[in-house]
Amino acid sequence: MKKISLYIIMCIVIGLTSSCTKEKLHDSIFNTTPPQRNEFDTWLLDNYVKEYNIDFKYALDDNESDRSYNLIPADYEKSKKLAKIVKYLWLESYDEIFDKTGKNKDFMRKYAPKMIQLIGSSALNKDGTEVLGTAEGGIKVVLYKVNSIDPTNVPMLNEYYFKTMHHEFGHILQQTKVPPMEFNTITPTGYSSTGWFNRTNEQAWAMGFVSPYASFEPDEDFVEVIANYLTKSDADWQKMLNNNSVATDISGNKILDGAGKPTYYVTDKVKINQKLQLVKSWLANSWDINIDDLRAIIARRSANINTILNQQ
Repeated sequence: MKKISLYIIMCIVIGLTSSCTKEKLHDSIFNTTPPQRNEFDTWLLDNYVKEYNIDFKYALDDNESDRSYNLIPADYEKSKKLAKIVKYLWLESYDEIFDKTGKNKDFMRKYAPKMIQLIGSSALNKDGTEVLGTAEGGIKVVLYKVNSIDPTNVPMLNEYYFKTMHHEFGHILQQTKVPPMEFNTITPTGYSSTGWFNRTNEQAWAMGFVSPYASFEPDEDFVEVIANYLTKSDADWQKMLNNNSVATDISGNKILDGAGKPTYYVTDKVKINQKLQLVKSWLANSWDINIDDLRAIIARRSANINTILNQQ
């Protein structure tokens, strides 16, 4: 009986094995065909994906763009230029400062957003304001108005792109390590989530803000100090601090006092300098970043942009 039972079990096992070897596997549901890459795609693979683990997207992707706006794709040649500039002027500037200190060399590989999406046009809001960039949870940064890029115009690059990059990256750092609460007490009554876009630069400076948008709320104020300090030259920063100009409204009309005489906007440099000192201390103590050293690196690199663009 034992021999018969063992014989039957062996037959079953052999039968099952035989039937498995004859079964045909189904095709994979995933596309295993290697993507077709042009020269720029290969450059992005080497310089962004492999180097920083960042997906740099220049083609318009409906899933990665805000469908509430009417947007157009980024120009291919403009995208190539901006990709080189962003790497050189933003990513590698932080790399250089950490190479200098020998600390936290993988800083950008850890904290930089994992996706950069380019959009050709700007995003216009119904209130007339213009969105130049957004950040989503420290994961993705969207840069708009790419088709307007002039790679030889550093002030324009800073205004459209790099002030935005430093602003949005500031949010990533800010959300990782909390800034000093003392910052929020310097200009507590000046914040307005609806009135900031009716303020001129001069009016914002007189209130102790580095820009009108800085007066939106304290978190925006904090990162605007970082972004403006890194992108303004010494001359422009001092011009802001020393401003004493005739007051005008958003339409450029002079604001007169009760006697019909023009009033003046005088920058509240004390408050702006208080904010800057808190920002400097926070970056140094929380991130090992000397913002003055970083600012000098960015200024030097800004003068060499044309050289980078001419490299293959």
